Amino acid sequence: MIDVYAAAGTFADPGSLAQRLAATLMRIEEVPALPMFRNNTAAFVHALPAGAIANVEGEGDYVRVQVLTNLGALDRPKQLAVVEQFTGIVADAAGRPELRERTWVLLTEAPDGGWGLWGHAHTNAELVAAARAEAAKLSGGGGG
Repeated sequence: MIDVYAAAGTFADPGSLAQRLAATLMRIEEVPALPMFRNNTAAFVHALPAGAIANVEGEGDYVRVQVLTNLGALDRPKQLAVVEQFTGIVADAAGRPELRERTWVLLTEAPDGGWGLWGHAHTNAELVAAARAEAAKLSGGGGG
């Protein structure tokens, strides 16, 4: 899950930004393009009213991106890739290169058992098993 927080009007096309961020996260995580992942890797762009963001100097020209993954989904190279690529995507979507210096990307991991999907709090092992079962079903193979 990805949440983007910025002042209203920062992005001309928030839907395209959300889609691009979700696709980028799937690529970096190296998850298979199964419906399970394609339908549940999503970004939410939150447009905040003027004055809702401020640093200690009163400047509010920032973007905050919160990325929530399951435990261990991002090793160090993947963490670096998410932060670098998301920062660039945000600045490009806003048409403002200076936002590269004013974008915060926060990486958060849900604890094992803390990833809720389909009404169940899944452990990592359960998520892997569900992905394998879906892949087998799509390929016409048996369970596994």
